[in-house]
Amino acid sequence: MAPQRFHEQFDQIQRALPDVALAMGPEEDAHYLYERGVVLARDGEEARLVEDTVRTHFTETRGLVPDHVRRTGPAANRTGVTRIRVGDPAQGEDVVPHALRALREAEERQSRPLVARNHVVHVAVNACPGDEPVPAPRSEPPNPAPAEGRYDAEGAVGVLVVDTGLVHDHASCPLLAHTGGDVETGETDADGMLRQYAGHGTFIAGILAAVAPSTDITVRGTLNDAGAVLESEFGARLFEAVDQGGWPDIISLSAGTSNGRVDGLLGLDAFMRELREQRTLLVAAAGNNASDVPFWPAAYAALPGYEDSVLSVGALRADGESAACFTNHGPWVRVYAPGERLTGALTGFGTPVPYVYQHSTYDTCRYGFTYACTCQYPRHTGALSEARESTGAKPDQVMFDGLAQWSGTSFATPAVAGLVAAHMTAHQERDPRAARARLLGSSTESADVRGARVAALRPPTWRPVPVSIPARSA
Repeated sequence: MAPQRFHEQFDQIQRALPDVALAMGPEEDAHYLYERGVVLARDGEEARLVEDTVRTHFTETRGLVPDHVRRTGPAANRTGVTRIRVGDPAQGEDVVPHALRALREAEERQSRPLVARNHVVHVAVNACPGDEPVPAPRSEPPNPAPAEGRYDAEGAVGVLVVDTGLVHDHASCPLLAHTGGDVETGETDADGMLRQYAGHGTFIAGILAAVAPSTDITVRGTLNDAGAVLESEFGARLFEAVDQGGWPDIISLSAGTSNGRVDGLLGLDAFMRELREQRTLLVAAAGNNASDVPFWPAAYAALPGYEDSVLSVGALRADGESAACFTNHGPWVRVYAPGERLTGALTGFGTPVPYVYQHSTYDTCRYGFTYACTCQYPRHTGALSEARESTGAKPDQVMFDGLAQWSGTSFATPAVAGLVAAHMTAHQERDPRAARARLLGSSTESADVRGARVAALRPPTWRPVPVSIPARSA
C-alpha cells in the first residue's frame, strides 16, 4: 500500500474516533491501526496476569513507567475481554509493543496469546478499496440486476448486514422494500455533503436484494463511525446485533483487520465461539490490502472448527476472469465473486446528495497496471497533493441520486451471501451452512488469482464489464 494512502486512512478514522488515540501497525504489506497505550486481555485470571506482568516489566526496565498500568474495562463482560491501560497515549512513544514483549515468555509457555493490541476494525482498511463511489447514469441499470423471483414472507431468508446502517431515504428504492434496520447518523456533514462511507450499508443491502429477492434484510449501524469500530467494542456490538433480532440465517460482514497473527482476534473470540454453536453462516470480506496475510474475521474460515460457519470472500475484476488487484488472497480465502465496478443503490431515490472528493492523486499504483484504480488514475482530483498538502484547488463535487458505482471486497461479500440465500430458497434448504457447502460443491466456476485457479461464484444477473486501462496523462 502506498504510505500516503494509509496515512489518509489514519486521518479519516482518527477524526471518526476523536476520543481514542490511534497508532499504526508495522510498515508491512498488511497494515492495521490500533489504540495507543491500551492492550486487551481475557477477563479474570489472565487479565490479572497481564496487568501484573506488564507492571513488573515496566518497573524493571529503564525508560518505562509503571504508573499508568491498570485495568480500564469491567472485570467481566460478555465479550470475555477487558482493556488494560499500559501508558499515557498522549505522551511519548507508544508503549504497547513493550507490553506485548513483556508477555512473550508467558505466551510461549502456554502456547496461546494472552495479550493483544486493540485493533481498529474497518470497511476499507487501506483507504483504497478500488475506487470512491461514483454516480451511475440513470440509464445504467443495476449490476447485478434484480433476479427473477418473488418475495415469500414465510420462507424468506433472514440476513443481517453489519455495516454503516441505511440512508434516510432507502425506502424510496423499490429494491429495498424488505430491508430495515438502523438509519445512519451523521449521513451528511454541516454543509450537507455525504460523509465518508455513507451509503455503504445501503449499497450492500441493494446487492443482496438483487441477487436474492426472497430475503428479509436487516442493516445495523455497527460501523457508523466512518466504517470503523475498536476491536474491544466490536464483539459486544455483534452480540447486540444478534440479540435484537435473534441469530439470522446469514450475517454479511464487509469489515475486518489484519493483526500480524494467524490465530484470530482476541476481542472476537467469545462471539466467534458462540457463532460456531449456532446455525448462522458468517460471510465475511477478505479485505482490500492486496495481501495474503490473514484478515479477520474472514480468515476464521481456515481455522479448525470454523470451516462450516465462516465463508471468506475475495473480489473478482470487472470482467470476472481474474482477481481484482486490490483483493486480499491466499489459501484462507474460500471463494471469489464480482467486486469491481458494481452498480447499485447508494442514496435511495429522493433528494440528490452532494459528495466532495478530497483524496490525493498519484503517479504510480502499488497494484500494477491491471486496473485503473483511483490511486493511479483518479476519476476526481481533489484538494490534496501526493504529499497530502493542500493544492489550493477547489475539491470536485458530484451529486448522488439513486444508483452509484463502487468497487471493493465489501461488495463481493453480499453477492456471495445473496447466492447462498438464493440457493436456500431454490432448494427449500433451511440450513445456511448446508446451502453453502452444496453451492460451492456444485459450482464449476473458477477464476485466476495470481496464477492459481480458485473457486468463483458469479450471480446469474451480473454483467461482466470490459477492462480497459486509460492512457496515462503526461
